[in-house]
Amino acid sequence: MGIDEVLKRKRMDILAIASRYGARNIRLFGSMVKGTATESSDVDLLLEMESGRSLLDLVAIKQELEDLLGRKVRVVTEPSLSPYLREYVLREAVSL
Repeated sequence: MGIDEVLKRKRMDILAIASRYGARNIRLFGSMVKGTATESSDVDLLLEMESGRSLLDLVAIKQELEDLLGRKVRVVTEPSLSPYLREYVLREAVSL
């Protein structure tokens, strides 16, 4: 089973984990969206955090999703995006 199928099957679990730590508007970007993902590709997620949430919440999301998916996960927020990549990532990102 490819990672795209894993993401589809575990979508509700992913959203529940994100919600538990104050994340919403979960979007996928990178190789998973472009269709160039390999077995060693990480999962790139762009998300919005509720106000008052901290870096510890992002770390918890990352760790729980890595355990769930069995691969590296990168979680980023819009404010943390590099100005050089921001427009590209926002244009490419698709809702999970």
